[in-house]
Amino acid sequence: MLFTPEVLTILILNTLFALFAIVAFVLSVKIFLNWNINSTSATQYELEKQSFLASTIIKYIFSIKVPLFLFFIFALDKISNVITGAMCAAGVVDATQTGTYLIILKIINLYLFAYWLKLHNQDMLSKNQPYTKLKFGLFILFFLFLMVEIVLEFTMFQSIEIDKMVSCCGSIYSSSSTSAISTLFTLDHSILLSIFYTNYLVMFIFYIFKNRYLFSLANIIFIPVSLVSLILFFGTYIYELPSHHCPFCFLQGDYYYVGYLIYFLLFMGTFQGLALGFVKESNRSYKISLFFNSVYVILLSLYVALYYIKNGVFL
Repeated sequence: MLFTPEVLTILILNTLFALFAIVAFVLSVKIFLNWNINSTSATQYELEKQSFLASTIIKYIFSIKVPLFLFFIFALDKISNVITGAMCAAGVVDATQTGTYLIILKIINLYLFAYWLKLHNQDMLSKNQPYTKLKFGLFILFFLFLMVEIVLEFTMFQSIEIDKMVSCCGSIYSSSSTSAISTLFTLDHSILLSIFYTNYLVMFIFYIFKNRYLFSLANIIFIPVSLVSLILFFGTYIYELPSHHCPFCFLQGDYYYVGYLIYFLLFMGTFQGLALGFVKESNRSYKISLFFNSVYVILLSLYVALYYIKNGVFL
């Protein structure tokens, strides 16, 4: 499995990430320990040049990680064609013990690196660069997360057995499965939707009052609420099947790849809102967050409305 074109591409890029990240890590440690913006010494001048190099490396890593995450999901779908029992990426993820943890860690790292870029941009706006020590101190921690992700990714692909029977998404995402998510299927849809739309309404209220901490908190809560609602309720209207709850299948061409748009909207909206709690920004960040979150809510709601208009009933 390691030598399929898609997997080989990911592993090569991960190797490059690791090499560049190690350089940025070493520079970050030096900067974090010795940075003093008020100093005029040769050491400080050297650190300022090194901080520019380290920042460029970190920005490069993140700029590639975003499309690579999408390519990773695409690769899982492609691999599912040769694994017995798998119908989509869900089967591949479930085929190994590390798959689920890897997906979660990849999502966390996207948010962490995006936050780092926000902090870096704020730092560059000030002549005194007040966040330099903080941002490189954070990268020291983020570097560890990145290395764990790379190791987990190699472990997952290396441990996939083509001949081993795996579960399809229909059995994984069902109330009869033994997975952790199966307990969620006991939730009443009316309660779930009340939480979903109330969360969005609360977010809108905090946007009006410009309370950045509560607005950020509402966005943090919106992430799991949206994902659970998508799997348990809205996804069934995308598939037009009450028993189909897979969060991967609508990434495929049969559903016009709408899943990529859905997850992009959720990431952009929640990240912009979440970052406001840690980096003070202009009114523009509030608007961007609310815009993407609103489009996300409207898009999912339209699937339900259109199904009802076509069929006269709800699923």
